[in-house]
Amino acid sequence: MSPAALSRLLRAGAALGAAALAALLTVSGAAWRLDDFLYDLHLSHWGYPPDGDVVVVAIDDRSLNELGQWPWPRDLHAQMLDRLGYAGVRGVALDLVLSEPDRSGDERDRALAAAMRRLGRVALPVTTAPLRQNAPPVEVLPTPTFAAAAATLGHTDIELDTDGTARGLFLKAGLGDARWPALALALIAQDAGVAPDPLPGLRRPGSERGSPYQWTRDNYVRIRYAGPPDTFSQVSYADVLSGQVPAELLRDRWVVIGVTATGLVPRYLTPMSEDVLMHGAEYQANVLEMLLHRRAIVPLAPLWQGLLAAAMLLAAVLAMIHPRVQRPALIAGAAALLTAAGSVVLLRLTDLWFPPAGTIATIAVAYLAWLIGHLRHWRHEANVDTLTQLGNRRRFDHVLQRELASARRTRAPLSLALIDVDHFKAYNDAHGHRAGDKLLQKIAAVIAAHARRPRDLPARFGGDEFAVILPDTHVEGAARVADAILADMRKLDARYGAREDQRVSLSVGLYTCVPSPHTHVRTVFDGADAALYRAKENGRDRREATRLGEV
Repeated sequence: MSPAALSRLLRAGAALGAAALAALLTVSGAAWRLDDFLYDLHLSHWGYPPDGDVVVVAIDDRSLNELGQWPWPRDLHAQMLDRLGYAGVRGVALDLVLSEPDRSGDERDRALAAAMRRLGRVALPVTTAPLRQNAPPVEVLPTPTFAAAAATLGHTDIELDTDGTARGLFLKAGLGDARWPALALALIAQDAGVAPDPLPGLRRPGSERGSPYQWTRDNYVRIRYAGPPDTFSQVSYADVLSGQVPAELLRDRWVVIGVTATGLVPRYLTPMSEDVLMHGAEYQANVLEMLLHRRAIVPLAPLWQGLLAAAMLLAAVLAMIHPRVQRPALIAGAAALLTAAGSVVLLRLTDLWFPPAGTIATIAVAYLAWLIGHLRHWRHEANVDTLTQLGNRRRFDHVLQRELASARRTRAPLSLALIDVDHFKAYNDAHGHRAGDKLLQKIAAVIAAHARRPRDLPARFGGDEFAVILPDTHVEGAARVADAILADMRKLDARYGAREDQRVSLSVGLYTCVPSPHTHVRTVFDGADAALYRAKENGRDRREATRLGEV
């Protein structure tokens, strides 16, 4: 395989590997912190004014002051439902846990149940709770009296992400089977054509079978919040009950009745929250508004997430490593920005959420890998002769200085061989410079083949001059290396004329010493250069050496 073909294959393999990594990071959710940060940052600037068809009736601090300590008698709620029915509301989500009878007797429960029947569209919550510590959860249903009187039941399971933020919910959930719709969904489903059909959301894999002892969820969506807490119209329970709220404000509205008083119910962190948390009643109002106007945000299915991440990463990496690309950093930055922008555009136009962090992180890793590879390549190029792939003069000077210092410390012998190509100009004149370059490459291969130890350095000075640094090598060892190089050189077909003796050969000058503190690089180099001069004077195609000694 040619080097160019191998290079293309390696680039394609690197791009495919990066694409696979991006898909894995995206589907696994490994970069969820960055994904959620980007999601929250965008969602916090994507609020909308509610359409005014959802009202929160708040059991607030003022209502407690006027109507007494919580919990209130059930007939008080019956009066509230009658008030709402008189005002002509479309339906009521009574977000109160009615799992136990009223402590004052059944009469008040029957009054509330009768009020539910009169109003008609009343949805009651289904919650979960363990019977005891560490026990499996059980469904907490309204009492049979209320369950029979309510138009529908719906779950109020608020899904909290790992960081404690309520970004989404499951539209269907239940113990063992996701049979209960969310409370808001259950309410609007009583009005034909209002509930979304088909039901949106990321589906639970069909291969996952729910356990009868586990809370099973399905149809996951992310909530499109209208805004921060207190965005929705909110009236006090006491004001509605006393008739101070005009009926026009409630007519044809969907009503959420819930507790907002301080300390009675938990509050939740949302992407729209800053310093104020959101109470459960407004959370339900946001869900209700979202479902009424088809604003649910649906995460892409894992398969599509992986394919989209892989496709974007593949395009980015192929562009970044293309040989004609001069600024891969600009390509990487643009690809990361386009990925984030594409996620936002997809969300805005289609209400689909694609988590971009895995792709962005992989683009950063790919660029870092490219940068490290090119730094190594540039470092290699700075120390290597491009024609012969031997060390260059810069590399030679650095290694000789280092090995001389090491030999001074260890009192080990150091040998240097200087090699000159004989009759190279005649060969160039006879065969041309391209043939001369190929001959230099062959000579370099011969020299490198006999400088095999890790610390040995074969180098090219430039032109037709070579050198070999042989650390920890006495004079006999250096002579063997030189003889082996000369023997292999004689096997090359390097004639530049018709006669047998008109061929390119090598002259080798050796210098070996055990350096003292006063031995300098110039001393070693001059010793080898003097030996090389003698080899040329004595007929070429030979080696000459300076005796081992301490300079």
